[in-house]
Amino acid sequence: MARGRSMTGVPDARPRAETAEAPAPREKALALDRLIHERLRLGIVSALAVNERLTFVELRALLKTTDGNLSVHARKLENAGYVACSKAFDGRLPRTEYRLTAAGRRALDRYLGHMEAIIRAMRRR
Repeated sequence: MARGRSMTGVPDARPRAETAEAPAPREKALALDRLIHERLRLGIVSALAVNERLTFVELRALLKTTDGNLSVHARKLENAGYVACSKAFDGRLPRTEYRLTAAGRRALDRYLGHMEAIIRAMRRR
């Protein structure tokens, strides 16, 4: 299936059929970052964008989620290089801290720019 254009004029994010063809540079630049688009991951990245560091406990409380859910989504962001995780002990208690990486900040900026473009296109209608 080839990519089409959505009603907003932005290439849709449906996966391509298995081919050797790579997306055009403009199409790739406008593609929605699905990694950040998921609600909880967007929450993690957004929270870290306005806080230098947050602990696991702080993020869990802020996002009102479970340990397992936060752990899975934070790991996906860490594997993508968007979030850095450091683990230490505070006395005998484990302490996990997260911070947004430069790549994560760039990814968030691109994502927000994409969403702003969609909003502008919809308002022009």
